[in-house]
Amino acid sequence: MPQDTPGFTTHDHAACIRSALSTADAVCAARSVNLTPVRRRVLEILLESHAAMGAYDVLARLDAEGLGSKPPVAYRALTFLVEQGFVHRIESLNAFIACMHPGVAHDPAFMICRSCGAVEEAQVEAALGETATQSGFVVEQTVVEAEGLCPHCQPEAGL
Repeated sequence: MPQDTPGFTTHDHAACIRSALSTADAVCAARSVNLTPVRRRVLEILLESHAAMGAYDVLARLDAEGLGSKPPVAYRALTFLVEQGFVHRIESLNAFIACMHPGVAHDPAFMICRSCGAVEEAQVEAALGETATQSGFVVEQTVVEAEGLCPHCQPEAGL
């Protein structure tokens, strides 16, 4: 079975992409929203690797494929994909990454390798929500990002 690495763990990357696209199709149909060809292609581009990409990197790919050369094309597609939960914005990198749990409500946390740029998505523990509830605070958005070295880059750094 072909293997690749989503962030730091081995998996069947082709199945990962198929599953994410299938979920996106099903969720969009259930919500009666349109996964246009450009939106779908942006999701595919982000699914190709498990590294974050800037909007202009995505736009360059769209332009090379004849799907649009103006920044609003990429930003509109990315905004839609974030709103639908198929893509996350990595605040510290000003970049985007495909969600590893599309169609599932969750608060992601990101581990970002400062050497190779690989990103792995993890789940934020329920402790924050419990603490917020106890204090009467309503959490509207959670952004957790950790920077470090992935298992592949640690030996290169002498760790």
